[in-house]
Formats: sequence, C-alpha cells, structure tokens
Amino acid sequence: MRLVGLVVVLACCLAPLIAQAQPRAIPQIGYLGPGTEAGDRRLVSAFRQGLSDLGWIENQTITIEYRWAEGRAERLPALVQDLVRAKVDVIVTSGRFGIRAAKEATTTLPILFVLLNDPVSAGFVKSLARPGGNATGLASQFEELVTKQTQLMKEALPGLSRIVLLSRVESAPSNIGEAAEAAHALGLTVSTLKVGALTEYENAFRMAQRDRAGAIQVLPSPVFNTHRRVLIDLAAKYRIPAIYEFRDYVEDGGLMSYGPSITRLFRGLAGYVDRVLKGAKPADLPVERPSTFELVINAKASKALQLTISPSVLARADEIIQ
Repeated sequence: MRLVGLVVVLACCLAPLIAQAQPRAIPQIGYLGPGTEAGDRRLVSAFRQGLSDLGWIENQTITIEYRWAEGRAERLPALVQDLVRAKVDVIVTSGRFGIRAAKEATTTLPILFVLLNDPVSAGFVKSLARPGGNATGLASQFEELVTKQTQLMKEALPGLSRIVLLSRVESAPSNIGEAAEAAHALGLTVSTLKVGALTEYENAFRMAQRDRAGAIQVLPSPVFNTHRRVLIDLAAKYRIPAIYEFRDYVEDGGLMSYGPSITRLFRGLAGYVDRVLKGAKPADLPVERPSTFELVINAKASKALQLTISPSVLARADEIIQ
C-alpha cells in the first residue's frame, strides 16, 4: 500500500511538469490589429486564405488569438503583452506602432509584419536581406509610394496648384517631409494637417476647403485605413479630390488610390507564418517588397465631384470602378 501511495504522490507531482513539457496540440497565432475587426475584415480574410492555401485551417490545424486596438495606438502595448502572456507561437501585426509595441514586448517571439515604410530606417530589422533579430515580413518604400501618388494626382488634375497632406499625429516627421518634398518638386503649394482623434477629421477637411486646396493626399496609416469610410464621406462632403493608399478606399467610394495590393500582402504574410512554424527563424527570412502597384479610380466619385481626369491617367488605371 505504501508503494501504491508513493506512486500516486509522484504521479500527482509530475503531472503538471509533464503537461508543461507537452507541445501545444496546435500552433497559436497572435494577431495584433491596429484597427477594428469590422474595418479589417478583408485583410483578415486574405490572411486566413493564405494560411488555408498552405494547409493551416483556423480552429483545426491552427488557432488565432485576435486583439484589436480600434484605431488607438496607445492600446497596442497592453494588447501585445496580453498575447505574450497567452504564449502564442508567433505575433502578426502591421504598421509602425504595432511592430514597435511587439518589438518592445518580446525579443524571442517571432514577429511577422506588413509595413508601408522602410523597416531598416525604422530600426525593426538590420537589413532587408538579413533582418536579424525576431522580426521580418513584407514592406514597401514610403518615399517611392507617396512620390508616385503625388505625381498621379498632379497628372490627373492638370490645374492642381495646392495640395494638403493629411497625416496622423503619430506619423514620423521624416515621412511628412518626404511627401512634402515630392509635392514641392512638382511645383505644388503644400500644407500639412495632422489629426489624432476621430473628432478632428472634419475640421481638417474644413480647413483644407477654407484654404482652397485642390486635392488632399491621405498619407499611409493603418489607423486611416480603419477610418477610411469617414475620410471618404468627408472628401465628398467638402468636395475635395483625394488620393489614398489602397483600393479598399476606392471600392468604398473614394476617388483614387495608388499602392500595393494590401490583401496580397496579407496573403503573403501567411507564407512567413508557415515557414516560421516549420522551424525557420525570422532573422534568416528576407523582407519582401511588393513588385506590383495598382492604380484604381472610382468613376462615380469623379462624376460627383464634376472632375475631368486626364486621359493619360485613365489609360494607366488598373481598374476603373463604375
């Protein structure tokens, strides 16, 4: 009996240790979203589809823990800490502030990102070819993107002389400087309006109208993408032509967009998850850059603004939404 009792005691003591040593039944992804579940539905759908194409089926071969900042960057550090405590296997996020929050929270968990900026100058990776550290993903080049957006807007509206750059307050000053430099190079008069809270957006458009801006360039931001319907409605209300980063804006009624396919980027992000879960280290996975960009124009929005977009820009459009 004493022997049986000893075996029972040992079994009880060892059971938690054995359980801890057991690998999780299925891998777990931590999804850190700067926006909202509803606003980023298409991105999440593209990410899930990318996973599915690689054999990772949510709630079958993989689970995903979602955390949403709802457009409030200050919430990101607490949300990522929550994912770290949940012991996820990898963190997926987008935008400078999501990546920075994740990098500050962990130096060991793999961080896989989508970024419309240079991750090297931002300090997230050592180089595009050899990221080093625990982060990698897909990234565009902000300077190239906004320069081309400004050129397209100037060409689309030949009479354009004054443009407003709409920026989030947390955006890096260097980003705004690059966009302003591109506009100045085209002979445009440039002013910058920064917004933080959602309640500040309308005043920015009111000021742009008061200053007789011929167009607004909405600088890339995951928070702006979350609030894109508000931006689109304000551009229509104040009758100011606007150019955006992704086709989502144009599909939702915005005038024009130029940038990489954001859904394609998020499908590509699934490939990084696949490789990391199979043993690859982020430090050894080169940062990918989009090779194709798309120009999308909304003909209905153009008509509502009584615009005549130059034939040369219309001819180059990848899609004109009627």
